[in-house]
Amino acid sequence: LFETSNIIHGGETNYIMATVTLFVSIYNLFLSLLHLLGVFSGED
Repeated sequence: LFETSNIIHGGETNYIMATVTLFVSIYNLFLSLLHLLGVFSGED
């Protein structure tokens, strides 16, 4: 995750915004995984 590296190396100093960005990134990753599993389940 690019956002995690950016937060660790000091790219983001606003901790609330960094937390929200990280949460949204993980949420989007989870949704993408669900979409992939939906494709492989053969749902028509």
